[in-house]
Amino acid sequence: QVQLVESGGGLVQAGGSLRLSCAASGRTFSTYALGWFRQAPGKEREFVAAITWRGGNTYYADSVKGRFTISRDNARNTVYLQMNSLKPEDSAVYYCAAQMMGGSVYSEYDYWGQGTQVTVSS
Repeated sequence: QVQLVESGGGLVQAGGSLRLSCAASGRTFSTYALGWFRQAPGKEREFVAAITWRGGNTYYADSVKGRFTISRDNARNTVYLQMNSLKPEDSAVYYCAAQMMGGSVYSEYDYWGQGTQVTVSS
């Protein structure tokens, strides 16, 4: 099993920045990829970004390309999501997720964190 704990959410003005962290514990050596998803009230959860644990390959949703950066620190078993130029439509609960066996990094994940709220005011 893998446990995921997100942190770093908060309230920020439009145009501002936040950095989310996701600390992983447990069977992290079996992790293939870590991803970030978000869910706004009344909307479905959507993919934001992902990174493969060993190769460091990155993937982004079109809506965040050029503004968000995903990175990892293997020694700390932590994944980060640097969010710049934030917009009100980025407001959501952001979830970290771990994929263990491969598959689509855009949708197939095995473990989820509890989420952290990001609110962007206009």
